[in-house]
Amino acid sequence: MSTPAPATEGRPEVLLLDYGAGNVRSAAKALERAGMTVRVSSDPADVPGARALVVPGQGHFRQVMDAFDTSGFRQPVLDAARGGTPILGICVGMQMLLEGSEEAPGVQGLGLIPGTVLRFQGDAQRKVPQMGWNSLDKVGDSPLLNDLACPAYAYFVHSYYVPLTVDVDAGAITEYGVPFWAAFSHGNLHATQFHPEKSGAVGLAILERFRRNVLEN
Repeated sequence: MSTPAPATEGRPEVLLLDYGAGNVRSAAKALERAGMTVRVSSDPADVPGARALVVPGQGHFRQVMDAFDTSGFRQPVLDAARGGTPILGICVGMQMLLEGSEEAPGVQGLGLIPGTVLRFQGDAQRKVPQMGWNSLDKVGDSPLLNDLACPAYAYFVHSYYVPLTVDVDAGAITEYGVPFWAAFSHGNLHATQFHPEKSGAVGLAILERFRRNVLEN
């Protein structure tokens, strides 16, 4: 079942997946502010033919993947990704693109990017989860970060991270005890570990770049 987007001439449409484990309302508002028309859908049949997919995610990796698979989205999303459809993953939606996570050994991610999500090792200076603002430093030329003045600051809430050993085309690095990918682009796959919808002007600028450099390019 999907919520039809209001007709808005000249605005690219994205399909925002509602599978029960993502902050859909806040993500939709942010995407709309960034100049996109948002169609919210809980129906995997809406995936084929979509201009772009946005995959939010929050919570435990096992629960998120269980909800995603139970909703029937896995195969349609894999088919769309392998067919070149742009995908934007947010928070755990970023982690889902990898093969798995230390948070849930044995649970399969989408496996679109080789690698495993790791857990932060906390200490007296750094509590886990990381909660708050942290800097972004660009590596390479990600469409999400093109012409963005860095270091910029975004809002994070997470205990697990994508290590730099994960091979992607470009992105942004953040450090919290260890350096990790705060955002990346790899072919048609794009993702942010931070929450763009909670990251003020920087988050909006990154979503606008997704629209301008990926959807409208």
